[in-house]
Amino acid sequence: MTAKWPVRRPTEHAALRAVCRSARPLPPVPALMAALVDAVDRSDREGACLAAHRVVRAAAPKEFGE
Repeated sequence: MTAKWPVRRPTEHAALRAVCRSARPLPPVPALMAALVDAVDRSDREGACLAAHRVVRAAAPKEFGE
């Protein structure tokens, strides 16, 4: 028999809830900007997008998004 959806484990829900509640400090903005420049230099579009979003999240005031 093949399942249509993957089997969810009881601890998976607890782990997802814990991750959503935990505070994850971001690296400093200069380090994120260096990662963004590095990703652009390497033509890594996914890395550049991720780094750009993290820069904005780290530089934004706390009332936006957290």
